Amino acid sequence: MSKRKSLALVFGMLAALSVHGAELAPDWELTNVEGRPIQLSAVVREQPVIILFWATWCPYCKALMPHLQSIRLEHGDAVKVLAISFREKGDPMGYVESKNYDFTVLPNGDDVAKQYEVWGTPGVIIVDGERQIAFDLRDLPPYQRPAKEEKSSHQENAAYRAPYWAAEIRKSLDEVLGNEVLGNSRE
Repeated sequence: MSKRKSLALVFGMLAALSVHGAELAPDWELTNVEGRPIQLSAVVREQPVIILFWATWCPYCKALMPHLQSIRLEHGDAVKVLAISFREKGDPMGYVESKNYDFTVLPNGDDVAKQYEVWGTPGVIIVDGERQIAFDLRDLPPYQRPAKEEKSSHQENAAYRAPYWAAEIRKSLDEVLGNEVLGNSRE
């Protein structure tokens, strides 16, 4: 192989790694509300995972959760939502049940949030079957409401941002699912 082709191959591989988020998601284990241990590496072997770092007091989380439920319904068992509650003051399972969301609720997730350096809510990370981080909400550019005379409430800002976040989550998840289908058809 020529030197030129070798360099092109190396640069192509580096570009693929940077484009497809070569960062490996930290593995962890939490106990769900039924007392069963849930380990990230075991779950992602079955399907891609949307990790939602949230709290019952967070208006942005509450605005985003119906969109995540819609994504879950759209993709069925092809995707799982792990709702990791942290900095919690309320009843995460009670809230999820009251809204009929079919997320796996994992309370007491403060240590996992620290592993991912998630300090605020909501945090959303998509992890693919190789445990690679395919999406991180913090990487999106800010999406601000147009200026208006009076200050917007957190609920108004949350309602404005949640559809944008959900659209970006859907795009990333569709890419992950498409890549996994392609990967499985090559085996």
